[in-house]
Amino acid sequence: MSQPPSPALPGEPKPVTVHIEKWRAALPPDAWPDGFPEVGSVWRRDVFTVAEAWRAGEASPRQLLSAVLMWGYGPIGYGPWRAARSLEGDPDGKRLLHTLEGLRTPALDEDALRTAYQRLRDPKESRLPRLGPNLFTKLLYFAGYRRGAPGRQPLILDSVVRRRLPVEAGVRRESGWVSEEWLAYLGWAADQAHRRGIEPDEVEMALFHDRWG
Repeated sequence: MSQPPSPALPGEPKPVTVHIEKWRAALPPDAWPDGFPEVGSVWRRDVFTVAEAWRAGEASPRQLLSAVLMWGYGPIGYGPWRAARSLEGDPDGKRLLHTLEGLRTPALDEDALRTAYQRLRDPKESRLPRLGPNLFTKLLYFAGYRRGAPGRQPLILDSVVRRRLPVEAGVRRESGWVSEEWLAYLGWAADQAHRRGIEPDEVEMALFHDRWG
């Protein structure tokens, strides 16, 4: 008897544990993503499903952010509270829409990636409470990643990945990265992925799980 296909993406070792009941109690009903897992294991594919619905106009930017933050925080106890604060900073989703509009296209260019990143860093644009680069690069990853597409792809850059990046990846700061550092990292990851015949997000996963080398 054949086994069902694995929900894991290439390079993804395991799902993230999420205490769904705590998140349901903390998040506003309009921000809950339709069809999100009701059990405690969330894979990247689950979040990409919400991202695909968002690109099709069937999910709101707030629902996408909620899915990203549930996966991003995982079992961390303060995650639901912080996510609720982020959502409170954009109650109608207009700031998120302003940021993410350029990521709906089938192919992303460097300018679209730079603009989205800069908007999420700028309090005059779309910066939200409790949403620094560690988290908002997760949002950009799920909103903009195009599996199988050539060139730079938006990737997660957090403190764990940063510690394991080589100097040639171009990320100088320990935190608070500017857009050019993020873009340099994306270019480095795209080059590494091309050389090894893998997806750019497999490079990020290998770094995060300390399997790069």
